[in-house]
Amino acid sequence: MKKSILLLVLIMFIPCLSYGEDLNLDGQNYILIEEKSGRVLVEKNSNVKLPMASTTKIMTAILAIEQGVMDEEIKIFKNDVNVGGSSIYLKEGERIKLEDLTYGLMLRSGNDSAVAIANHISGSEEEFVKLMNKKAKEIGAINTHFTNPHGLHDDNHYSTAYDLALIARYAFNNEKFEEVVKSKSYRVKNEREYDYFVNKNKTLWDYNGGDGVKIGYTSDAGRCLVASASRNNMRLIAVTLKDYNWFNDAYSLMDYGFENYSLYPIYLKDQLITQISVLKGKKDKLPLVPKNDFFYPMQDGEKNNIKISVRTDETVEAPILKGTELGSVEVYLNGQLIRKDKLIAKYDILKESFFKRLFKQHFKEENN
Repeated sequence: MKKSILLLVLIMFIPCLSYGEDLNLDGQNYILIEEKSGRVLVEKNSNVKLPMASTTKIMTAILAIEQGVMDEEIKIFKNDVNVGGSSIYLKEGERIKLEDLTYGLMLRSGNDSAVAIANHISGSEEEFVKLMNKKAKEIGAINTHFTNPHGLHDDNHYSTAYDLALIARYAFNNEKFEEVVKSKSYRVKNEREYDYFVNKNKTLWDYNGGDGVKIGYTSDAGRCLVASASRNNMRLIAVTLKDYNWFNDAYSLMDYGFENYSLYPIYLKDQLITQISVLKGKKDKLPLVPKNDFFYPMQDGEKNNIKISVRTDETVEAPILKGTELGSVEVYLNGQLIRKDKLIAKYDILKESFFKRLFKQHFKEENN
């Protein structure tokens, strides 16, 4: 039989969907999120579909990393060159590593890099675009549609500030992606005429803690920026679309986040949440702990009570192995579920022999 326990925890918590205040930015389509939790800290028109120019390449890069082998050498074909727009000046017949193409894609915004990656990973741009759209839906970027891997204008190629924040948040789970986008410069491993890439994203130089991710511009999309920065173990992701004051607005968004929010632990992996009774075991009680950490960004004024609901069976029977899922912990704010994690056994409990159990029962009865 399942039991449910409500615990009132006297620690801070936050309105899950508090979208902040009007920051008087020049841009009209923007968002700021905290990366670990995905909490939206401030937004304006963040679900409006707009062209996103070369911020498209965030998706191209993460697929190159996930689907390809970075050390693999790729032959450049005729279809990969003379794409138009920004370029790393690939030449037909050239051989270059996928890693070099990925750095050229993200640091120099090479449209030829994007096409070469697409053709290598999927055999054609068309097939790669299918992969891009599939991944977008998996991530939850439901208002995004790709028609190419580089972001040159197409009326059916669009995203939203919110979706781009989701895509960037997903990509940051990959260490190689993080390594690429935080690099200020990169030298190509193979000898070639254009062998040194400097990152176009000024956030890395201009903003304290800046660590990515991608700029974009076309005449139709205007200036588009996905920027990130980390301070005190908290990473913020700012997105602004069609914004002539793109960098300053992104910096203002992140300033707002760092000045008003801090990242707090709600519970930690292996932290005792509750105990469960054990039948026929060498121990009578088993501690249950979360499978994952849970951190959340909060303002000082948001230190309200939160409710944690713990759901487990009333008893379990030995033997029990460490890590066995035996319940769940749910975090609620104002009646809204904002987090659910598995509760697992903290350690093994072996089954006690019949005779030892009989002896313990007899001893207990005598002492009563």
